[in-house]
Amino acid sequence: MRSYGADSGLAAADVTSAVLAIGHPDFPKVLIDTLRRQAGVGHCMVFALSRAGAASCLLDAGNIPTGADLGAAYAEQFHESDPNRDALFEGEGGAPIMLPLFAPRMYSARYRKIFFNDSDIVDKCATAIWTGDTCFYVNFYRITSQGRFGDAERARLQTIAPAIGASVARHFQQMATATPDQNLAALFATRAPLSALTPREQEVCRRILLGFSSEAISQGLGISLHSTLTYRKRAYERLAISSQNELFAIVLGLLAGQHGLN
Repeated sequence: MRSYGADSGLAAADVTSAVLAIGHPDFPKVLIDTLRRQAGVGHCMVFALSRAGAASCLLDAGNIPTGADLGAAYAEQFHESDPNRDALFEGEGGAPIMLPLFAPRMYSARYRKIFFNDSDIVDKCATAIWTGDTCFYVNFYRITSQGRFGDAERARLQTIAPAIGASVARHFQQMATATPDQNLAALFATRAPLSALTPREQEVCRRILLGFSSEAISQGLGISLHSTLTYRKRAYERLAISSQNELFAIVLGLLAGQHGLN
């Protein structure tokens, strides 16, 4: 039988790619790819819960099309009726918490309808970790086409959950203290429609959002003013907008959908 220390070392090795992605814009993609590879997870959502009662959805990645809507609904009201809430709030210090196995009877009829039946979710596992007054609550889901988690997959999640939880907490702590440009870079890299822009179009739009003039953007990127204006025009066409104000509106809408990190 392996010791806990040995299991921890193996778990860290299994999630190395996610650990290395901490603080980088592609962390959500690397995380879900790691979870799929290691334990057949279809979708992952991360929530931040505070002891004061606030909740926010920090991450939504995987194969559930309505994930963003579910995250918003949970953060706005359903976190208060989560049957795992008592177990979450009994957590102490930085010790990882592995939540009880999913059973439909744990949830109210309305909760089941919205979060499982209507969303095609057939199974979930979850872990959590407290850092200070914030609980990072990490949920792993499977949909009907995947079937429920098997015993081997549950065992794998049990093994890697502490490392996954710690990586998630570390990532979002770093993101919360990132500069405005770093936060914008993460948004453009991971959220549609901004992520559909070419790298150069993203660079130009990020600088527009940071208040740079077209001339300053040209100088900073080492390109001609004509090229800057061309990239801006192409970006606006891809986004189906025609003004800087509309670009700001897109970004503000995406940020509001994330419910912030605070």
